[in-house]
Amino acid sequence: MSDPSSSPASISDRRDRICIIGAGPAGLSIARALKRLGLPYDQYERHSDLGGLWDPSNPGTPVYRNAHFISSRNTSGFFDYPMPKEFPDYPHNRDILAYTRMFARSFGLRDAIRFNTPVAKVEQDGALWRVQLGDGQVLHYRAVVCCSGTNWDPNLPRHPGEFSGEIRHSVTYKDPAEFRGKRVLIVGAGNSGADIACDAAANAERAFISMRRGYHIIPKHLFGMPVDEFAEKGPALPMWLERPVFGLLLRWFVGDTSRWGLPKPDHRLFESHPLLNTQLLHYLQHGDIRVKGDIERFDGQDVVFKDGSREPIDLVLYATGYNMSMPYLAQDYFEWHGGRPELYLRTFNRKHHNLFALGLLETNSSAYTLFDRISHLLAHYLLDEVRNPQRAAAFEQLIRDDHTDLGGGLKFVNSNRHQGYIEIHAFRKHLEKVRKQIGWEPLEPGYFKPIEVAPAQLPPPAVAA
Repeated sequence: MSDPSSSPASISDRRDRICIIGAGPAGLSIARALKRLGLPYDQYERHSDLGGLWDPSNPGTPVYRNAHFISSRNTSGFFDYPMPKEFPDYPHNRDILAYTRMFARSFGLRDAIRFNTPVAKVEQDGALWRVQLGDGQVLHYRAVVCCSGTNWDPNLPRHPGEFSGEIRHSVTYKDPAEFRGKRVLIVGAGNSGADIACDAAANAERAFISMRRGYHIIPKHLFGMPVDEFAEKGPALPMWLERPVFGLLLRWFVGDTSRWGLPKPDHRLFESHPLLNTQLLHYLQHGDIRVKGDIERFDGQDVVFKDGSREPIDLVLYATGYNMSMPYLAQDYFEWHGGRPELYLRTFNRKHHNLFALGLLETNSSAYTLFDRISHLLAHYLLDEVRNPQRAAAFEQLIRDDHTDLGGGLKFVNSNRHQGYIEIHAFRKHLEKVRKQIGWEPLEPGYFKPIEVAPAQLPPPAVAA
């Protein structure tokens, strides 16, 4: 039986507009870019406020009480909109949320957002895109930009055996008090896993971290400066030279981490996302957390590891990442490799015209400014579809044919997570090359001044709950 809400008479014609799904950092980035060029758009957010995963009241957010930005204040903001200098070097999640909302106020982006409005389904309908909202309303748009984020669909591995304790994914973790009086095993050693493991080390009765491979650990500061800021301000070195130079610095500042039970990395520096967490080393050095290998099976209260050892555990918390998914879209609208969509410049769909996904990328640097640089190209392309079809067609040729390696010459670890990994310097360089080749204006300081409606106002400093 057909749904009456899908009848042609009930479809609102918005073909002159662009649909943005999501009002997190990526959604706000493309909204600002479209507004700057005078392109009309509608923006839908399922939650009651903007901020995406940085809003702890947003259902399903992975943000926990002690979560901080993994990149530093001075390298992490939106383009030409720096974070307040009063923020710490590595801002707390409350600071990030306040900054994101301040950004939206400064450019008048909030009024165009329909809150409490989930998108239920997106389908191609001829040359247009049919968008069905959660309340049943159906609208036609000329383009859809998916900005619904990457950290909402938890990847929860399965291990054989029966476990009498509690098994959870880290998306459910919020407060260190959850660990008190328990023997806790954190599975996974990404940056979030390492952070949560530190919470366990400080609060649990016993704490363990299970790691399938070793990682290069980078301190958050070098010579008193945030490490990513140090890397940005230093001389631009070719990778064949940068890797040994940085490796030497790590040997000086960190040393041989295998002394504290960490496995040696099975890959060279920068071939996987390094751990930016020397706090974990502190807890390892003091015996507050122990490293275990991969899990083989569960056996009642015990977790049995592949080396034959076992530990009685009360809580297994899987910090094993997330699936990139857009539940409102049929999967075949994108080409998928290792659970990641294959997109030109990590945004432009090679198969379907005017369906984009902004924010589905993983890189070795901050994403906010990167979103802005991609949004700049995307907004100009959408403008050219109307005003300069010949130039738009030239870019469409690149979408089809340009398969430039964005890894910067690195051979990344062979895992699903690294299928779409990009090296930030190589990616920025190629974005600029494409911009010049097509002939779009540069993104320069002051570019967004014409649409700034309110000066930035520093939010009150974060206060611990």
